[in-house]
Amino acid sequence: MGKRAIKFSILIAVLTFVSLGFTSKKEANVLKNNIEIHNTSSKVVTVLPKDEIQLNLEAPIPFTGKKYLGFKEAVAFKESQGNYFVVNTLGYLGKYQFGKGTLEMIGIYNPQAFLKNPKLQEKAFEANASRNKWILRRDIKRSVGKKINGVLITESGILAAAHLAGPGSVKKYLRSGGKQGFSDAYGSTVRYYMKRFAGYDVSSIKADKKARV
Repeated sequence: MGKRAIKFSILIAVLTFVSLGFTSKKEANVLKNNIEIHNTSSKVVTVLPKDEIQLNLEAPIPFTGKKYLGFKEAVAFKESQGNYFVVNTLGYLGKYQFGKGTLEMIGIYNPQAFLKNPKLQEKAFEANASRNKWILRRDIKRSVGKKINGVLITESGILAAAHLAGPGSVKKYLRSGGKQGFSDAYGSTVRYYMKRFAGYDVSSIKADKKARV
């Protein structure tokens, strides 16, 4: 009887161990209702409830090329890790974290509808970039190729910084030789965006004073 009991205990232990390697239907449903956030440096996937999204904005940016697609996806990853449906603590919306004032300037007056529409968010990014490029066209011509505060100035860096701080703040930064800086509520600066988003080919973005969605 003692040997049988031992064998039975071992069998139970093996079955328990094997069962742990499978996901139950209940667990699968939990995962389905969550969002996966990938840490590209360690290939770890963290599963978080949708109402408890936490973004690691300093995570390495996935490489998607050095042209317009790569540029906008890099900016999006820094802003929201590419999440179309996130709203930050200051009320900035979507994949590219637009403020309501900027949206109105490019013809969008319904923030909630905007948040639910990925195609509209992509059009908004393009329109805003075109508008910023027109506003900063002279500064781009004068400043590209120079170094300010140790950072090589590029057209893509200027447009990324304009997305962060607005074209007016970028003008002040460039024309003051970097003395008039800008920092948002989370500590991101014009200089940081100039450096992080340097070297993309954004020639496909057309300067347009009246760019609207």
